[in-house]
Amino acid sequence: MLLVPLKPNLRHPSFFRRKSASPTATMATLSTYWDSINDKIDGHLKAAVPVRKPLSVFEPLHHLTLAAPRSSAPALCIAACELVGGSSSQAMDAAAALHLIHASLSVHKRLYRGGSGSGFGSNIELLTGDGMLPLAFELLANSEGAGDESRSRRILRVIVEISKAAGSEGLLKGEYNELQLGRLAGFTGGDWRDAFWMDHVCGKKEGGLHACAAACGGILGGGTEEEIEKLRKLGYLVGMIRGIVSVKGGAAGEDEEWMKVVEEMAETALKLLTGFSGELKSKITNICQYEDLFPLIKSY
Repeated sequence: MLLVPLKPNLRHPSFFRRKSASPTATMATLSTYWDSINDKIDGHLKAAVPVRKPLSVFEPLHHLTLAAPRSSAPALCIAACELVGGSSSQAMDAAAALHLIHASLSVHKRLYRGGSGSGFGSNIELLTGDGMLPLAFELLANSEGAGDESRSRRILRVIVEISKAAGSEGLLKGEYNELQLGRLAGFTGGDWRDAFWMDHVCGKKEGGLHACAAACGGILGGGTEEEIEKLRKLGYLVGMIRGIVSVKGGAAGEDEEWMKVVEEMAETALKLLTGFSGELKSKITNICQYEDLFPLIKSY
């Protein structure tokens, strides 16, 4: 796992002084690109989870699937697939599955933190969240071209990847660790809380899910093993950056130590794109730019 020192000793120039030549244009282009991918994923999910009878089952499933907070991991899966020469259609079911995994966790998280608010009731929400998991794997198993031997092997590999990322050593472990960290909120003792959060919460959740997403995109797009592992590391770093910015918010931009951590992650991520080419590379490069993340983070 890639780790970056949390407390660098060297001072550095502010990352925010390195502005792009046309930040407004860059942000608009970037937002349009990722929005278009997310629109495709939403359309695919609407078709995969239509409102049909029995309404008591499929109406909450449809609503809670589409109402879940959006993660950038599904879109990264498609972008990674295209980066290695594949098409968006090859990774669409995997992207939808990643969204369902994320949506399931979001539903359960809201419930055990005392919220509901959907109008369906906590009992229905709990069962619906459980139902999202097998649906995710059903979508993958029924992916277009699953009968082809080569394609079938790739899909099986992706199922294993997503199972690991979502399971007891992935998202669930990160969520458990976050709950444990909350129970220790009264303790003090230096920087151990930030270090624990980085590795055992953000690394398991945002880092792990994005690493899985990028690797799955590379697998489905027919990437080489070297490309797949590069994408996995890239995804981990992108997830960590986005996790830090979303959780720490504006404080990360004002804290020199957090800025240094994120800058080093961004620079490492950019180096991992060496060897890839094309316009899509620049799109993925832009999501590693820390200065653009604050205005864009709420879009994903």
